Parts: sequence; C-alpha cells; structure tokens
Amino acid sequence: MSWNRRKFIGVMGCAAGSLPATGLIGAVEPGRKTVKIAGKRATVIDIHAHCVVPEVQRLLQGTEMSTVKFNPKQALDSSRVVQMDRRGIDIQVLSINRFWWYRADAQLASSIVRLHDQHLAQWCANSANRFAALSSVALQFPQLAAQQLDYAVNKLGLKGASIAGHMLGESLSSPRFDPFWAKAQELDVPVFMHPTGATNVVREGALDGPGDLNNIIGNPLETTVFLSDLIFNGTLDRFPQLKICAAHAGGFLPSYLGRTEVACEVRSRANCSNRKSPSDYLKDQISIDSMIFSSEGLRHLVAEVGVNQIVYGSDTPFNWPDTIDIIANAPFLNSKEKRAILGGNLTRLLRLAI
Repeated sequence: MSWNRRKFIGVMGCAAGSLPATGLIGAVEPGRKTVKIAGKRATVIDIHAHCVVPEVQRLLQGTEMSTVKFNPKQALDSSRVVQMDRRGIDIQVLSINRFWWYRADAQLASSIVRLHDQHLAQWCANSANRFAALSSVALQFPQLAAQQLDYAVNKLGLKGASIAGHMLGESLSSPRFDPFWAKAQELDVPVFMHPTGATNVVREGALDGPGDLNNIIGNPLETTVFLSDLIFNGTLDRFPQLKICAAHAGGFLPSYLGRTEVACEVRSRANCSNRKSPSDYLKDQISIDSMIFSSEGLRHLVAEVGVNQIVYGSDTPFNWPDTIDIIANAPFLNSKEKRAILGGNLTRLLRLAI
C-alpha cells in the first residue's frame, strides 16, 4: 500500500471532524447517578472501556486488513457519556483492544497507531475531564512501540498503553520486547493487558460451542499465562518499576496463587527466573480489575492481592454485571478501601489530576 502525508492528514481531518464540540461530552445528564460511600460522593474511574476508531478503515484499503470490521457499539459518541452517567462512572480510560494491527508492516502500523492515538487524544481533550486514554502500540516492532508510547504520553497526554497477552503467539516476556517494557518503566505509565481468547495457548476450535468458552475460559487463561510469563521469566525483575494492569480480575492467577507460589520450590522442571515470590509482584507491580461479579469473589481478590492492587473495570460496552455496587456494599471493606478500588487506585496509577 502506498502511503503519503497528505492522505494521513485527510484521514485525521475526518476523524477530528467527527468529534463532539467541547462541552457536549462534559454535560451532566439529569439522570446522572452519584456513587456515595458513607454518605459522601466517591469518584469512580473505569480502566476497562473498549472503543474503536472506524476512520482507520481508510488506511486499510488495499491491504490484507481491508476486511477488518468495527463494532458500532464501541464507537465514541455522546451516548457513551449518557451510559456512564446512568452507572455513576466519572471517568473512563479508553483502549482499543482487538490488536488486529499486530499483523501490519512497520509503515502501516505507524499510521494506524498514530491515527488511533491522535483521535483518542482529541476526544479526551473535548470531554471536560470525563475520559483518559491508552496508546495502542505496535508490539510486533518493539522499538517502534517504545517510540509510539513516548509520543503518546509526552506529546498527546495519553496515560499508558494497551496490549494483548501475546504478540501473534510470541510471549511478551521475551527479551525482544524489552525496549517497550523499558520505555513504559522510564515514562512511569501503566500497561493495561487485555486478552484475545488465548489463541496463543489453545488449539483453534477447542473452546467453540455453548458457554462462550473463548471468552469465559480463554480470556482469563491468556491473562494468567501472560502474568505468569512476566513473573517466571524475570521480566518484572528486569524492570522493577514496571506497572501492569490485567483485565478480568487477573485471570485465574489470584485463585491459583498458592499453587503458583510453590511451583519453583517443588517442581524440578520449573526453571524459574523470578527473584521474588509471585505474590510479591501481585502486591506491587501488578494491578487487576474488579470484574469478578460477586462479593465473595471480591473478598478473595482482596485477600490475595490487597486493596491497593484492585481497580474498577466495567468492560464497556458489553453487558457484564456492574461491580460498583458490589464494591460499595462490601462488608469486608472500610470506606477508605472502597474509595480506593472505585477510583483512588487508578488516580494514583494514572497520575490523574482530579
């Protein structure tokens, strides 16, 4: 595909023109829900909010990705704020999480990511502080991904990166990806990991059929493998200030933490490179979202990883049960802890000025 600056500017002009005027996004709907803890308003920040930028289709014409489809429910328009107001969400952290651009060449990947990031930055700028966003870096080129993240954070004001749990089957604990991890650590920004159905570890078709197992089992499985690889292969030790935030309550890792803890001690073939116990990383470098859907599940997460490592996530726009009330009504949490999970931890992690 031939590419030139004029075409890119034309696409960006279309993208910017589709954004709402300043003030529309910030308008408070009459039905806006206020979340209160002990009678006082609590700030709710959502780390897990999908979106798409359909304008990127213009870049894909004539490429092998020309058939990529975009879910209209994930589009950015004023209806998103209406839904946030109804649920009591003050700020959404936007990310583009299908990662189809991992198959693009360097030139096309550069254009795709730049369009994504600039569009999201413009949307956030017009949103009256209702949105933040994460960069959709091209991990197939780790050096390029590092440059993209630097530009997104320092030039566009984005708050981190969103990545899959692998790069077309390749473990992200490979030293090949160290330039990207090094840049995230240098910038002191989190990396939000969202899975893609465990296509890296499950035979194609194995999770097809009733129960939506590609999602119910595949997504948490991919998250579990991703986090375990970063721990056991020493990535989190090479980058001790790196901050990871994992979707879907950290997959199965918190529930199987006891088994994970003893692996290096009792399994002769474990070949572990980690310098600390797995639980130590979950209390420091790894955060997880709150998508566990029950009070008892949340209690278990708190027991395993601690209040400071759990953040609210909704998985917008998909119809999962909301966990705001589960957090707000949890009998095992005090008011300070509830506020931390609902928004305080993300305020700190993303360094939001609110």
